Amino acid sequence: MSSNTELREMSDEQLDATAKEAAQTLFRLRFQSQSERLNTPSEIRKNRRLIARIKTIQTERQKAAS
Repeated sequence: MSSNTELREMSDEQLDATAKEAAQTLFRLRFQSQSERLNTPSEIRKNRRLIARIKTIQTERQKAAS
């Protein structure tokens, strides 16, 4: 799991890649939770929050650039 400082140090391309990876993981976890029991249900929440953090940082950077 990446902390906020680690995410802020990433480049835009790295943030995009991390967001895509987290979204794919979230999709797999949601699919798995519907078809079978998850070992760690808290992973869904962690991935959702990671995606939200990344989007927040991207929005901040866009606003700062304009």
